Amino acid sequence: MRSPGKDTYRIQDKVTLILKVNYNSSFFAAIFGLACYFLLGIDGIVPYTFWGYAVINLLNTLLYKQHEKLVLTYNLTSILSMLGAIVITLYSGGIESPFVFVLAIIVFAGYVTTKVFGQLYLILNLSVLTILFLYDTGDFKISENTIPLESRDWFAYLSAVFAVYLLGGVFGKNLLSAHHRLYKSRNEIQERIDEKEILLKEVHHRVKNNLQTVSSLLSLQSRSIDDSKISNIIKSSQNRVVSMAMVHEMLYKRDDYLSKIELKPYVQELCDYLVRSVKGSVNDVKVNLDINNYKLSIDTVIPLGLIINETITNALKYGIAEVRNGEIHVSVEKIGNNRYKMHLGDNGIGYSEEINPKTSNSLGLKLIYNLARQLRGTITRDYDKKGTHYTIEFEEVIEQFNSVDQ
Repeated sequence: MRSPGKDTYRIQDKVTLILKVNYNSSFFAAIFGLACYFLLGIDGIVPYTFWGYAVINLLNTLLYKQHEKLVLTYNLTSILSMLGAIVITLYSGGIESPFVFVLAIIVFAGYVTTKVFGQLYLILNLSVLTILFLYDTGDFKISENTIPLESRDWFAYLSAVFAVYLLGGVFGKNLLSAHHRLYKSRNEIQERIDEKEILLKEVHHRVKNNLQTVSSLLSLQSRSIDDSKISNIIKSSQNRVVSMAMVHEMLYKRDDYLSKIELKPYVQELCDYLVRSVKGSVNDVKVNLDINNYKLSIDTVIPLGLIINETITNALKYGIAEVRNGEIHVSVEKIGNNRYKMHLGDNGIGYSEEINPKTSNSLGLKLIYNLARQLRGTITRDYDKKGTHYTIEFEEVIEQFNSVDQ
């Protein structure tokens, strides 16, 4: 079952509000016209304007069911209301007419619909008020107050009732209902987000536990093998598993819903683990990090962590194995939109320029180059510095994690 689009409820609320306003304003305009004609002794253009507005606006509202163009229906109603209000205002006292405040309802209705329409009708009605003021203060007259003196108080009262009912009884009541529905919907969405966040944390927790179980099994397996070469291969695989488990552990511990990893704490924890794993708790290896507070996607951090794992493991085992006061450098800087540059280096003995993924059977070396390609990046070696130094330019990717041999 598909969920409604994000604007479905908002549009439906607008449709309901506009239709209710149209029906109510048409009904009360007709009643107002009857009251003016039969009770207040007002004849001529004022009651006929009320009736004309009531009939035309009712037809406009009924036609919406045929074309379903809300903007058209709304604008026709607004133009009719503005023209009707101007005519009635002119013939009921001009700028001093109590009916002039109906123009404010048109502006209010505009802002309820959209900001653009609200600003448009605000400018139009301010202009109308200015023109009415200038008209009343000028000498040129095309109309006169047709409201009998004895009926003006009643006309002012009915005008106020008309305006207050539309603002409060129609606009206010429906806006409050829409607000309550929005609040209820917001609470439901928040509950679903909280539920999904708990489920997501549980997934990361279980993945981390499963990877740790695999790591423990590999550790036990390596201890039961006498062949040191095979044991080292298993140990390297264990480190790769741990580097991925750390990602899921950090996601599990996060308080927010974003699947982003803080890069610096992750690299620090990974480097510390690798140094302890290869060199033991007592060692003279110094790890220098130069990483800002970048947050990267899990699809970026996992291959990035594997690259760091391979380079640092190789450095610890071979590059600085016999070097006192060994140093490892890791730096990451942002060089563009979603583009980063990472430098990995050590002060060890390095290795020959002739050794590369094409000439070597080293799985670790092949992984480094394949993972860099997976990150839509490039990798280069700096042969001018002592030791082994890689510069990797990569891009933050947000997609399904693919195998490194693709």
